[in-house]
Amino acid sequence: MEEVDGNLLAEEAHPSFARVGSQGIAPFKGETMLELKNVSKSYRSIPAVQDVSFVLRAGEVLGYLGPNGSGKSTTVKMVIGMIQPTKGKVFFAGRNIHDDLAGFRAQLGYVPEEAQVYTHLSGLEYLQLIGRLRGMPEDLIDRKARELLHLLPLEAAQYSALTDYSKGMKQRVLLAAALLHDPKLIVFDEPLSGLDAVSARLFKDLLVLLAAEGKAILYISHVMEVVERVCDRVIVLAKGRVVADAAPGELTRLMQLPTLESVFAQLVQQTDTRQVARAMVDAMKVRHA
Repeated sequence: MEEVDGNLLAEEAHPSFARVGSQGIAPFKGETMLELKNVSKSYRSIPAVQDVSFVLRAGEVLGYLGPNGSGKSTTVKMVIGMIQPTKGKVFFAGRNIHDDLAGFRAQLGYVPEEAQVYTHLSGLEYLQLIGRLRGMPEDLIDRKARELLHLLPLEAAQYSALTDYSKGMKQRVLLAAALLHDPKLIVFDEPLSGLDAVSARLFKDLLVLLAAEGKAILYISHVMEVVERVCDRVIVLAKGRVVADAAPGELTRLMQLPTLESVFAQLVQQTDTRQVARAMVDAMKVRHA
């Protein structure tokens, strides 16, 4: 693995993968919001993330991709300050996030993959709780919470307990909670999970507008077609290491493949899914001798 002008490339594993440097994508000009410097995390001496470095700037949407077990979730936990790296550091606006974790989280919006909420609270009460934890004035919390619930739309269910919400409704509450305090950095971890078609389309439009407002967005997803359309850059992770960092169009052009999905499959050396599917069908059809 080789670092070339800030991009980590798996050239040895993929000889057709040309270097992306000063002749590749132009550097993003926004202020640096998030920076990971040589970050590694091990559990019982087993590495989950190894020497990951990248920068996310204001106004940029960065896709963070990888198969299950590649280290995505561990990276997210380090980015939001839930766990500390074994080695390396995470910076927000040039400062180590663990120097002032409360101050960092006041600028962070986070939508987790799983909708873990206090189910005994109503949707409105949950947003009020989040606003108070962020130190927002009560009148502002109430005004913004009700407006977001109306727009999502969850107004009719705002007084109902979250235990009665569907998965998609809970996901929309989490989205409202992430945006309530107007954060500078937003982490979306599989945000389309559970959303219906209309809500998913709303989210995609929202993502573009948030970036235009100067928000720095880290976007973790398995939905390649959305990543390809909305992300300025993508980082591909395999076995805890970065194997590519470039614009989606650059990756498909340099690897001479038609889609980001095909690039992803080659970079992470995924199993031939068609072959496995055929073997499963054949196994299903076996009859007792």
